[in-house]
Amino acid sequence: MYGTENVPLMLIRLYEQNPSARHVKMVADILRQGGTAIYPTDSVYGLGCDLFSSKAIDRIAQIKGIKPEKAYFSVIFADLSHLSDFTLPLNNNVFKLMRRNLPGPFTFILPANHNVPKILKGRKKTIGIRIPDNRIILDIVRELGHPLVTTSVHDDDAILEYTTDPELIYEKYGKMVDVVVHGGYGHNVPSTIIDCTDEEPVIVREGLRMPEL
Repeated sequence: MYGTENVPLMLIRLYEQNPSARHVKMVADILRQGGTAIYPTDSVYGLGCDLFSSKAIDRIAQIKGIKPEKAYFSVIFADLSHLSDFTLPLNNNVFKLMRRNLPGPFTFILPANHNVPKILKGRKKTIGIRIPDNRIILDIVRELGHPLVTTSVHDDDAILEYTTDPELIYEKYGKMVDVVVHGGYGHNVPSTIIDCTDEEPVIVREGLRMPEL
């Protein structure tokens, strides 16, 4: 049973150009059973779990040292086809904006619907959507079959905010998560956050790249 201290941590090497289907399935199975994982994205490394595993979400919040209801977790989708399953209806301009920029290093804040677990919506009842331009994590999400709750892996270094070396991530989180996916060095700049809950999109954090508006 994943999500317990009795399960040994695994380090799985995957290559973005051609991720091993067997290893992708292995990671997805861990997540499906309530496990937690660290994986590469197109910006910084992420820490995540199955959207519908409340215990795993609690574990991630504990690792981050915050209460789940006060956390600002995002959700990784494999593509835009299931967006309407988790968000309120979007206007055409917002949808076109997302299509122009995704996959890419962006987080779009959208109004959430009732399918999103209450613990993730917070007081504003919104959801942050990510579709990273990274085949490894997209293949894992597709194999899992539904979205992945995600948050950035931070560093304790006073200068570097994010850990880019998966080997160092593995050493640090050796007893905290169930699997670390080694996908090469990550970036140390996070995604750009765009709030799309008002009439006009607003950039609330400048990240790795600016969107095409």
